[in-house]
Amino acid sequence: MAEPSVFSKIISGEIPVERIYEDDECIVIPDRSPQAPTHLLIIPRKPLVNLSDADVDDKPLLGHLMWVAAELGRKLQLEGFRLVVNNGRAAGQTVFHLHIHLLAQKRMPEQGLAE
Repeated sequence: MAEPSVFSKIISGEIPVERIYEDDECIVIPDRSPQAPTHLLIIPRKPLVNLSDADVDDKPLLGHLMWVAAELGRKLQLEGFRLVVNNGRAAGQTVFHLHIHLLAQKRMPEQGLAE
């Protein structure tokens, strides 16, 4: 059996962190290496390794994670924000527990995203 991810340890309370938001399906914490003034991680409680591991039964959870991002944008009164999901090591994923990065309060041009 694989070692629990750092996110699984955070969710269980083994590693204490500031929780910006939480509900029965996910938690939201600040990123420890922020790439923008607002950089949050939206983490499902279900330990999916990455987006490609989600199956049809996970559609409601994935939709909920997007709703949480929108709700945070409203509550934090963010003018705009970017959501990023790294899927696999080749895409830059370093913690192998699905999570969404919410980045805001930094100019983020579209140019160069696909390079």
